Amino acid sequence: MTEPFTLIFDVDGTLADTERDGHRVAFNQAFAEAGLDWEWPVSLYGELLAIAGGKERINFYISQYKPKFSVSLPLPEYISNLHKSKTYYYRKLLGSGAIPLRPGVERLLKEARTNKMRLAIATTTTLANVEALLEHTLGKESISWFEIIAAGDIVPAKKPAPDIYYYVLEKMNIQPQNCIVFEDSYNGLQAALPTGLKTIVTVNDYTRNQDFTGATLVL
Repeated sequence: MTEPFTLIFDVDGTLADTERDGHRVAFNQAFAEAGLDWEWPVSLYGELLAIAGGKERINFYISQYKPKFSVSLPLPEYISNLHKSKTYYYRKLLGSGAIPLRPGVERLLKEARTNKMRLAIATTTTLANVEALLEHTLGKESISWFEIIAAGDIVPAKKPAPDIYYYVLEKMNIQPQNCIVFEDSYNGLQAALPTGLKTIVTVNDYTRNQDFTGATLVL
């Protein structure tokens, strides 16, 4: 029996343009709530996107831009709390309808389901963020469309490490030749390539000038 084809999706920048007007805004709101004078403008945030993961991004920012910053809590704990606050504000933005899916995404997902394709998600963002995006754009039932939602810290190393794609392949018991990955960034592509997964890259304003050598298709 022929194995059903599988589509594996990144989330931020791929399913929706969440970075500039979503995550960035939520980070700034969390900083303000914490009494910090930090502000991530659009241009700086584009540079920070080279660092995968929200907590990792905050840590990098502190090391590079605020080296004298100190708090009474252990820094990893402080960053974790700050990131939880950011997630709260991000989910509020999603709930307001401020972040729609990218054009064609809903149609692609529905046609894939009609044609009995399997669906999965592989992302560095948190599970809470993924579920909130799906719920507020496609309805709560859409969460169940995806057999696997591999998100956040579910693997030790985030993209561009390939861990999360190996995780999805193993959990779904599928072969790379029977899958297509949808990504939007250099880091995402680099995560998929070592696994042998064919990757379609859908660029956005932050990623359009990145190197996508090795991609199956760049749109």
